[in-house]
Amino acid sequence: MAPLTRAFVMLVGLSLGTTLLARLAPGTGPALVAAFLVLAGWKARVILNDYLGLRPSRVWRRGFNAIVTGFLMLGFGIYLLPLLT
Repeated sequence: MAPLTRAFVMLVGLSLGTTLLARLAPGTGPALVAAFLVLAGWKARVILNDYLGLRPSRVWRRGFNAIVTGFLMLGFGIYLLPLLT
């Protein structure tokens, strides 16, 4: 299977997983939000590595992975702020 075809199939699978999680989840909560963010992070990695061609460059891939991870952690932290008060 070609790399772009494999990436497309992975994105469809991850999107299907996100849809099923939203449909079958009992309610909202920190664990569910974390699961959505993890799936979003995986999708971002597939797009960055395969569609934008960062797989051969370790430095750029690590940098973008760090930025995406930081952004998702920031989003989760913002989500948790009202729960902490």
